[in-house]
Amino acid sequence: MGEYSEALSFYDKALKILQKALPPNYPGMATSYNNIASVYVNMGEYLEAVSLYEKALEIRQKTLPPNHPSLATSYNNIASVCDNIGQYSKARSFYEKALEIRQKSLPPNHPDFAASYNNIAFVYVNIGEYSKALSFYEKAREIFEKTLPPNHPDLATSYNNIASMYANMGEYLEAVSFYEKALEIRQKTLPPNHPLLATSYNNIASVYDNIGQYSKALSFYEKTREIFEKTLPPNHPSLATSYNNIASVYMDMGQYSKALLFNERALEIRQKSLPPNHPDSATSYNNIATVYINMGQYSKALLFYERALEIYQKTLPPNHPLFATSYNNIASVYANIEEYSKALSFHEKTREIFEKTLPPNHPSLATSYNNIASVYDNMGQYSKALSFYEKALEIQQKTLPP
Repeated sequence: MGEYSEALSFYDKALKILQKALPPNYPGMATSYNNIASVYVNMGEYLEAVSLYEKALEIRQKTLPPNHPSLATSYNNIASVCDNIGQYSKARSFYEKALEIRQKSLPPNHPDFAASYNNIAFVYVNIGEYSKALSFYEKAREIFEKTLPPNHPDLATSYNNIASMYANMGEYLEAVSFYEKALEIRQKTLPPNHPLLATSYNNIASVYDNIGQYSKALSFYEKTREIFEKTLPPNHPSLATSYNNIASVYMDMGQYSKALLFNERALEIRQKSLPPNHPDSATSYNNIATVYINMGQYSKALLFYERALEIYQKTLPPNHPLFATSYNNIASVYANIEEYSKALSFHEKTREIFEKTLPPNHPSLATSYNNIASVYDNMGQYSKALSFYEKALEIQQKTLPP
């Protein structure tokens, strides 16, 4: 941060000199505002940055011809900051202005076009409009395929972007096909333990996991793990994530003792490398508890679910959704060991959170009512069970197709 302050002080001095010596719309002033803005971006002070980028734009609009490349740069700078602060429609509008200038002033397959298409795609990703994002990523790919050598890293990134859109849209076979194209380039151009190879293996594994091809998923997650174990310090958080992914596949395959082993490894790393009440540790406790439930070891499951809850109680606001999940998990253990009054008490806590935080016809509320009804049913309190089953049904009739 000290270096940024120094840079800021230097650029400020330069700006003051320019302001005294030059007319207010002198082009060099725009560059000066831009320089200061870029330091603010690096410091994460985005509102300051936008304000200065806009001053630079104002000067350029007054002094440059309408399709000048520096105007496109200005629009891009503002768009990029707007994207960072979640002002997505403004970001898209400025990225489109930059693209418009480039369309008028550059040859058709210029690399700046690909950059523009990627930028617009990224905004669509942020607002969850994956098919629109895909169409812009495809435009970028077309340019890369025409202008770059076949094993260029930018082409691998392009294939990766397209694959991730297909994965988000649930089109898993298309996703695998593009992830494999990216992997092919990386295998030809990168050293065998490069982090981008680990990313590629991980991406492919996650798709196979989603389509239930667990042995393939496992094989690719293992490749990621091998790279991480060779290249990262033994308590690196990415290694914990890798163990977590492997554990999750073993869970899906019903190999609970292996799932437990890898979840415990992940937890061990997190306990050594993260502050004591970090959410990732809570995730590990939850994962281990879920394995114990599947192994029928309910008292151990309860112990780990309670540890996760303890972290949430120290770190989260009282009606956070993770509390609801936590209470639900504990309730399900008590229901399994037939301690129904305790199960009921935790299901009620979940219901309280949902009733305070969700719209009245939310499906999670229906699930909550069903859970409470089921416990009353098991306790032989049938009229109460019926009342909650009816509440659940009422929501389902309003929200589900006939």
